[in-house]
Amino acid sequence: MTSDPTSSLTHDEVTHLCGDIPDWKVAAIVKSGVNADELELALAWAYGESDVAGEARLPLKGCAAQVYEILVGDQEAWEGNR
Repeated sequence: MTSDPTSSLTHDEVTHLCGDIPDWKVAAIVKSGVNADELELALAWAYGESDVAGEARLPLKGCAAQVYEILVGDQEAWEGNR
């Protein structure tokens, strides 16, 4: 894992954090330039951890929002939105 949670992640780091997801999702996540903090937030939203953003559940922004869409979307929908 990277020592700086605010630096962009590598393919191996994304795979480590996300587990078994399709290669196209890993590549899209890496390409987004997401950092570890943003990826962990997007993963929490994708897996429905309700307390992550607090009671206000503020909308995701930036890379975290983009990565959330990658995580929950399918390949055809994602490729059509590029």
